Amino acid sequence: MGERLPDPELFRQGGFRVASRLFIEGDIRGDERQVARLRRFAQREDLAADVLVPLLRKCQPEFEQALRQGIDSVESPPEELEAFFRNVEATPYWVDRDRLDRGARAITRAGLLGLFPLGDVSLMGGYLASRATKSLVGTGEIEYKAARRLVETATWWIHVTTPGALEPGGRGYESALRVRIVHAHVRAAMNRRKDWDYAAWDRPVNQVQTAGTLLLFSLVYVFGTQLLGLRYSARERADILHLWRYVGWLMGVDEELLPAGEDDAWRLLWLLASTEFIPDDDSKRLASALMKAHAGIGEGRGALGKVLAHVSVAGHGAISRLLLGKTNADFLELPDDPIAQAAVLAAAGVNFAAETVRRVVPGATALQELIGAAGRRHYLRQVTKVFGLDPTYGRHMKAA
Repeated sequence: MGERLPDPELFRQGGFRVASRLFIEGDIRGDERQVARLRRFAQREDLAADVLVPLLRKCQPEFEQALRQGIDSVESPPEELEAFFRNVEATPYWVDRDRLDRGARAITRAGLLGLFPLGDVSLMGGYLASRATKSLVGTGEIEYKAARRLVETATWWIHVTTPGALEPGGRGYESALRVRIVHAHVRAAMNRRKDWDYAAWDRPVNQVQTAGTLLLFSLVYVFGTQLLGLRYSARERADILHLWRYVGWLMGVDEELLPAGEDDAWRLLWLLASTEFIPDDDSKRLASALMKAHAGIGEGRGALGKVLAHVSVAGHGAISRLLLGKTNADFLELPDDPIAQAAVLAAAGVNFAAETVRRVVPGATALQELIGAAGRRHYLRQVTKVFGLDPTYGRHMKAA
């Protein structure tokens, strides 16, 4: 192994600096050869899904049938469609259904509290990866419809992390494959653009970027909830990562980029932070749009609405700032409210105390899973009613 590289900005400040000292064993820093190997994946897309884009204009019904009932139920499917589903349905040897269920239950236990690190750390942190933001800005979906996109992302995340949902034909299984096809449509749209800068931005929605998104939804999510006071056993953390390893496989990520365990995940995140987390003006624009979406809670509520908007922006901004660090938060122009940050830390202390009790009281964990699941179901009902969400994501494919 060559000489290890210095820590990237993400690991120098904030929550990730804490993680590198408290939660990570050993030296996770990479070297130039590892960086070079990772960067090769930035030129790879997802050929198996990409070839379906023009095909789906004619065989959407066959795709829908295969998605819900399996490819064997489709009579004389197109060759590309059959190849896609034969591969998807050939579940890898390492997939453990019991671990998928345990990982989903550990995530479900967080209930609606899990939505805070999902938006404030996973999504906001993802905006630091400026090359990945080019496709988001290119479609206009994030900047101009930030609230809707935030809700759609949360809904998708709940679908794939619900116990039992990753069984073939299940809601999570279906959602993972649908978003894989959405990514293929976005790639096709970006590749048609004459102004796409391949030298500066790499291939659109490439393998590195998709793997990075999965890490933000798995490892970074777990770490974010831990800093908010939630507690997991080592087995629960491993099972959560196992769940997301399978989700990543369904979404077409190369197996080399799918961490087999927590150490692998931290090492990959370090490499991604070193090579991808380079924010620019588009990062600021997207961060601003997300904060405006948080402020939207106060719309139409008069004076009370202004208070709610301020509290929402301050609270979400405080979580992002505490975990992403001062330099990144300042660059993204996130609010710096010491009172809100102190309140978040105080709430984390209360959560940690409650979680400590949960771990020793018989039946408390199972009860918390039921409460968390109920909260998530209520959230899905409400946002589906308000936003009229389309579970097929057809709008995104048309926009692309």
